[in-house]
Amino acid sequence: MTYFLGLMNWSDRSGCLKRFSNFPRSAEFLLDALQVAAGHVENNRIAENMIQGTFNRDIATAGFQKALAETAYAFCAGVFFAVVIGIPAGILMGINRLLNELLLPWVNVFLSAPLTALVPVLMVLFGFGMKSIIITTTLFAIWIIILNSRAGVKQINRSLVEMARSFGASPVDAFFKIYFWAAMPEILGGVRIGIIRAVKGVIIGQLLISIVGFGALFELYSANFLIAHFWAVLIVLFALAFTISEFLAYLERRVAYYAAKR
Repeated sequence: MTYFLGLMNWSDRSGCLKRFSNFPRSAEFLLDALQVAAGHVENNRIAENMIQGTFNRDIATAGFQKALAETAYAFCAGVFFAVVIGIPAGILMGINRLLNELLLPWVNVFLSAPLTALVPVLMVLFGFGMKSIIITTTLFAIWIIILNSRAGVKQINRSLVEMARSFGASPVDAFFKIYFWAAMPEILGGVRIGIIRAVKGVIIGQLLISIVGFGALFELYSANFLIAHFWAVLIVLFALAFTISEFLAYLERRVAYYAAKR
């Protein structure tokens, strides 16, 4: 008995009984925290329902469809020029050493530089219309496409090129039938990343150069604190970019098998 009382006194001196006496207070704090968390979950559900309702209403309006068409036009045109110019330029840089040493430093500079700072220059050179927005989109996407195309050519087995030359292939034939197809996995990877960057480029162009398309909607909704409408447009933009990116990733996985055969 004396030993038990001594043990209790030791526990009390060490603060264990005091901690156990604070358990109801801790449980009360935990219940309050759970109630706050439940309130946040309920608020999130209300916000999701609000955004979904706003989204369903907005996509049926003529203004939203016009903004979507303008943004899609600028985006597709910018990506088209980035692909058409970037892939041949990257392949030529991988083939020609002189061209590679001449252009590679500039490509790295533009890839790492904040391209948003060039938008005022484009406005002075090309005006405030759709042309400047398309050029901005192209500049955001093209550099990574060039680098990936160049890297794909560097990975090609030189025996393929020598075999083509031994069978009398011209430089044009080697370009389209050897370099292009052998570098396809890296090219698709560069196009996929370039498309993601192009989404940022087209929105920046529409916000800074000419308030049109989704840029006009973002400006309107943010200025009037229409957060549900803002998120609805943002979700549409992210969904389009994600769909295109995943489609290109699927194509990239399909041709990745041939990368080991080069």
